[in-house]
Amino acid sequence: MGEVRVGTSGWNYPSGKGTWNGLFYPKSRSKRAGTDQFDELRFYAEHFNTVEVNSTFYGQPRAEVTRGWAARTPREFDFSLKLYQKFTHPKMFREAALKTAPGTAGPLLDLLAQVTQSDIDDVRAGIEPLASAGKLGALLAQFPPSFKDSPQARNYLAQLIRAFGAYPVAVELRHRSWSDSIGETLSLLNGFGAAWVQIDEPKFRFSIRQNYLPNVTSFYYMRLHGRNAAQWWTHDKSEDRYNYLYSAGELQEFSETAKAAKELVKKSYLYTNNHFSSKSVVNAVMLKAQLGQPIEGEYPDTLVNTYGELAEVLEGRPATTPVRAAT
Repeated sequence: MGEVRVGTSGWNYPSGKGTWNGLFYPKSRSKRAGTDQFDELRFYAEHFNTVEVNSTFYGQPRAEVTRGWAARTPREFDFSLKLYQKFTHPKMFREAALKTAPGTAGPLLDLLAQVTQSDIDDVRAGIEPLASAGKLGALLAQFPPSFKDSPQARNYLAQLIRAFGAYPVAVELRHRSWSDSIGETLSLLNGFGAAWVQIDEPKFRFSIRQNYLPNVTSFYYMRLHGRNAAQWWTHDKSEDRYNYLYSAGELQEFSETAKAAKELVKKSYLYTNNHFSSKSVVNAVMLKAQLGQPIEGEYPDTLVNTYGELAEVLEGRPATTPVRAAT
């Protein structure tokens, strides 16, 4: 019987209309024992036993940072880290490089965008504190919809998975060409023991089609992005596309899938990425309840009063467990 872990994609959303401050994180940011300030990660870890790290997509993980993460979380807590954008989003990497060094010549930019052994070594060094502490869940290679199936793409994907073969690797593919050639895609991923990330998001003509089944027995990886089709491609801020709250009925499909996967794989990860205004937190709690897992930690009145779905779940847990934190 395998283990199912539920968490959110990211824990720090301090700005924007969809900030978590004043919702999941209390308005009264009182200090915790032994700390100089309110610690979001410690607070988060009182509620969930895993988190998917998005910040490593924008910059390579640094050992001094991940060492701090390991020290500030319980022994059984683990982290799944998204690979740096240079590995999966070369166009985005080029755009970011141009912002920091305007006028960079095209050939130089192309050279900078090439993945090197040094880049791979930086990832390994950055995640080592988590790996040595037994707190590394998986490395997530999230590719954009523009990453289409082709001999060149398959060759690159194989090289990337091989480079990080010492760790569990989860691969998120979004273009339909990969599922249209499902046999070849499974052969590639299975050959390296990599998990094919199962995703829920608005579906378009070119979107990947999946059956939510695990492809390897070592671990299972699912990401719920929300279904805000109206703002998926057209929005004022990128956070707007994640402004979606799953209903209990919509989540049932995924909790049932997780229960089935539990019989087949050693460990399953379910991450909610609909982070706008802490909606991912609410849906993660709902998933835990549907899976029959204990709902731990205290929740601020502001969050409970905003989402009736959360209030229903909290009312159903044992009375000996604190329901709400002081506001």
